[in-house]
Amino acid sequence: MTLPAPRPVAEIPGEVQGAEPDAAESYTAVERLLAEVLAGVAHVEHVPAESNFFDDLGANSLTMAHFCARVRKHPDLPSVSIRDVYGHPTIRSLALALTEAPAPPATPPEPAEPVPPGSTLRYVLCGVAQLLLFTGYCLLATSGYAQGYEWVADASGTLGIYLRSAVFGALVFLALCTLPVAAKWLLIGRWKPVEFPVWGPAYLRFWLVKALLRTSPMVLFVGNPLYVLYLRALGARIGPGVTVLSRTVPVCTDLLTIGAGTIIRKDSYFLCYRARAGRIRTGPVTLGRDAFVGEHTVLDIDTALGDGSQLGHSSALRAGESVPPGESWHGSPARPTDVDHIRVPPLPRSTPRRAGYGLAALLQTLLLYVPLAVGGAYLLLTAAPELDTLLDPTSRHTTSARFYVEAATLSLALFTGSILVGAVLVFVVPRLLRPLVKPDRVYPLYGFHYSVHRAIARLTNIKFFKWLCGDSSYIVPYLKTLGYDLSRVEQTGSNFGTEVQHETPYLVTVGSGTMVADGLSVMNADYSGTSFRLSRTAIGGDNFLGNAIAYPVGGRTGENCLLATKVLVPLDGEIREGVGLLGSPPFEIPRSVERDSRFDHLREGAELHRRLTAKNRFNLRTMALFLFLRWLHTFALTVLGFAAFDLYGHGNGPAAPLALAALPLAALVLTTLYYTLAERALTGFRPLRPRLCSIYDPVFWRQERLWKLPDQHLEVLNGTPYKNLVWRLLGVRIGRRVFDDGAYITERTLTAIGDDCTLAAGSKIQAHSQEDGTYKSDHVTIGTGSTLEVQAFVHYGVTLGEGAVLAPDSFLMKGEEVPPHARWGGNPATETTGTR
Repeated sequence: MTLPAPRPVAEIPGEVQGAEPDAAESYTAVERLLAEVLAGVAHVEHVPAESNFFDDLGANSLTMAHFCARVRKHPDLPSVSIRDVYGHPTIRSLALALTEAPAPPATPPEPAEPVPPGSTLRYVLCGVAQLLLFTGYCLLATSGYAQGYEWVADASGTLGIYLRSAVFGALVFLALCTLPVAAKWLLIGRWKPVEFPVWGPAYLRFWLVKALLRTSPMVLFVGNPLYVLYLRALGARIGPGVTVLSRTVPVCTDLLTIGAGTIIRKDSYFLCYRARAGRIRTGPVTLGRDAFVGEHTVLDIDTALGDGSQLGHSSALRAGESVPPGESWHGSPARPTDVDHIRVPPLPRSTPRRAGYGLAALLQTLLLYVPLAVGGAYLLLTAAPELDTLLDPTSRHTTSARFYVEAATLSLALFTGSILVGAVLVFVVPRLLRPLVKPDRVYPLYGFHYSVHRAIARLTNIKFFKWLCGDSSYIVPYLKTLGYDLSRVEQTGSNFGTEVQHETPYLVTVGSGTMVADGLSVMNADYSGTSFRLSRTAIGGDNFLGNAIAYPVGGRTGENCLLATKVLVPLDGEIREGVGLLGSPPFEIPRSVERDSRFDHLREGAELHRRLTAKNRFNLRTMALFLFLRWLHTFALTVLGFAAFDLYGHGNGPAAPLALAALPLAALVLTTLYYTLAERALTGFRPLRPRLCSIYDPVFWRQERLWKLPDQHLEVLNGTPYKNLVWRLLGVRIGRRVFDDGAYITERTLTAIGDDCTLAAGSKIQAHSQEDGTYKSDHVTIGTGSTLEVQAFVHYGVTLGEGAVLAPDSFLMKGEEVPPHARWGGNPATETTGTR
């Protein structure tokens, strides 16, 4: 696929204010060259040597990213990073820093390994094999469920239905748990450090084991000792007293070693494999005794933490890196720090408590939740006599109008009923549990209070209501009802996005005037290997928080701060106020620039009231539209399910089980096509255009509602050729044989991806940015054969050259241009050296 050059954004980025030349001002050779480059980027005639790029000239990060790209291409200038520009924000200071910097290595950085063109035949055959395996799994699962359901239906009385539901549910639970373990040992044996190409036989076995692991119900036991036992059954070497809170399941488990007493917090990636340049490479991840792995972290293959060591939040270890015993590191890439991330004192470890907690959770699942799901569904359907047409197995009704009326009635009842039940679970039950766990008190892990805390966290983080109310004024009353302390709210219409999570909502304070993009995780619980404590987490007023931020207890930021995407929130030093923070570890940047404030007049007085009222009305229509779309999807699935039941009741020979086996596949296809059509219809079947506008512009409102379209079903397609097909249907200009292991693309029609690219798990391409009241978007181009590694984040206006590699947990800032076959990494990303 030949990629087009990125189109220019609607406006020249960063209108730098030039100045008249001063005859007395002198320049060194480096200063003159730098000034000429910046003048060319900013389209001005003269740049004074002592003028601040941001305060005096009004430049912004996009302008300076283009400046850095031009400097890197200049044969007579050394390479400059965006961190250098913010650290030395004048031509003179930047030139001096470049002059005093250590000389670059005699040999240039080794380029990324070339990516040979993949085999289309192997790509197609792998997709066919994956489809056959998925179909076989569906046939096995639906056949077993149909027989079990019939057995439950033959029971007499409520007690009989409960007992049979419990037995059948336990068998299903056991089968779903043991199948991935059996498949791993039969197909793989023990994982060893190896490398193999994607789409081949070795990859097919790898994919099958990974896919089965994702279906295991043991993922629901994260944070429970049973989950650790499950990882041991898969071959991981894990010591006693280990706590794993991350739902990211490691795949090559024989290569995972965790010492006793170690704790791994949520949203951490330690997959024990790496996808790069069209190949999978497996490697060890080793954590010593009493180690700590923070939230939003990435551990690449061939990494290690020594005994008693710590890796802080929003940090990463690249391949070959290790934290020495007893040391604390943070950053991406990680480096030493004096911060102690374990801020709660330990309590005595109790093996009986851990065993009792795990056993109680297992019994609760098998004796309560599973029978309720199996028997409750049967009782619910049989208790509704008006559904006699849907449930009549003696004759076909799919051509009857009554069939569809009953399906519509049932789907509407289920949809509205689930919303009402969800509201009780989100708002009422957690408030009843709240008094049982006191703030600022240390409790042991795996006790009664830990159970209550986990229940509150699980219930109050249900996504439906955040999805419904997010990106609108209505998220504020929702979060306040949930328990957030939002002070005196300054309503903006976009105070919070749709993805906000917390440990407990009752200890979250957000100051007035603060706006939060998607991906905020409020970490108001501290953990050690044996204890936890809840504490209030406070975010100051008039802040703006970008995407994918983990905000811990004791974060050292105050009023009027800009926290950039993926920033590491500092836990030491003075409280930062009136500044911006970028990177991991963070460094200070200007709070705002002229380009970000040009729409501030729309955020004041009568104009704000008029536009906010109009936005609220539009958001209400959007919420109603998406509720209708979700109910219509529920209705379509109901019709599909009972049509399969109809065919199953009248099928002879293999036709009956095949009708049920086709149901999951048909539901996946229907869901994918349904939401693809919905998205394209909302965009008028036209591609998006680069924008620079206010959040009170209707253009933004139409863009904003696209973020509400459900896309969780795409996770089923990770690692298969079919995900590329869906991306193409959604408008992504995507090449051939792209390996997508779990990437997310926000603006599909603004994204172009070349042939044979590798998009690793958790990587994200976001072709927009929202800072305070300004929305910006532009094209993103990923060149042929390029790689985005685990949790890499690509911002708008970026061009990634052919064959380039972006390291794990990197943040490639807006406007960057990565040369072909270059290796970049870090937060913010810059050129890296070495062969890792």
